[in-house]
Amino acid sequence: MAKVITFGEIMLRLSTPGYLRFSQAKQFEATFGGGEANVAVSLANYGIDAEFVTRLPKNDIAASCVKDLRSYGVKTDNIIYGGDRLGIYFLETGAVARPSKVVYDRAHSSISTIEKGMIDWDKVFKGADWFHWTGITPAISQGAADVCLEAVKAANRLGVTVSCDLNYRKNLWKYGKTASEVMPELVACSDVILGNEEDAEKVFGIKPEGFDVTATKGEVNAAEFESVCRQLMEKFPRAKKVIITLRGSINANHNTWGGVLFSDGKLYQSPRYDITHIVDRVGGGDSFMGGLIYGLLTYTDDDQKALNFAVAASCLKHTIFGDYNQVSVAEVENLMKGDGSGRVSR
Repeated sequence: MAKVITFGEIMLRLSTPGYLRFSQAKQFEATFGGGEANVAVSLANYGIDAEFVTRLPKNDIAASCVKDLRSYGVKTDNIIYGGDRLGIYFLETGAVARPSKVVYDRAHSSISTIEKGMIDWDKVFKGADWFHWTGITPAISQGAADVCLEAVKAANRLGVTVSCDLNYRKNLWKYGKTASEVMPELVACSDVILGNEEDAEKVFGIKPEGFDVTATKGEVNAAEFESVCRQLMEKFPRAKKVIITLRGSINANHNTWGGVLFSDGKLYQSPRYDITHIVDRVGGGDSFMGGLIYGLLTYTDDDQKALNFAVAASCLKHTIFGDYNQVSVAEVENLMKGDGSGRVSR
């Protein structure tokens, strides 16, 4: 069984019930979530040996978080402790023309005060096949960026495959460095690069010619993104595969969803899903990454099938409340075969 390590911040998620606005809510639904933890949960659901590494405070909320991760089969043996608090994010789910809103309360979280040398990466990567990080982690603080770089360099030295999700979040880069300054050295250590239609442009100034995401009205031409993939590979020659997720946003409840994968000079295009009723799109990209890692580890000579698995897995995630994608391999493969009817299974 393959072993995958992910590293980043996990937060307490407080979401308004249903479609209530923050101003209407009298209570919040409490769960946990964070990009890299979400990927680990997906992989554990698929039977992969998945471990999440982070820094947490020593308190009951953090203990509840660890218990939650373990309930999904995610290993937490190398989590370190220190600092004052677990980060929080508040979610207001949008509807139709009203977009969802996220408010972060993660300043001075335990991971934001992490420093180089706190994690023994040689120990963490013992027996590991894959390491995953996202652009969210180096955006948190200089310390988090330094430890992330420490991790990818150790993974490279030890022969562990490295994947990254560019995951640009402009509201997080507040400690004096920009994504364009910090990300290139990290991405240069990555073998597999994932982004969406905006990440490559916002971080590296790379974009498909003539494409405007605001004018797509749900229609995204996958072939337009081959140039983005080629430019990313030219900039980061270590990368063997570049993947772009393609979301067409018709409204907050109705999206189209697909992706492309570029490898060995060939562009693979996924089926396009029309998601007409979104339950929760938070974690959609993470569910794609979890599905992609599983696909690349399982369908080792079939990039098309790996891509199709990732897109189908993340399509299903849009129907599930919470950050985590709680689906099985069989459910994803059924959708890949065309069974999207939603008929009762009995």
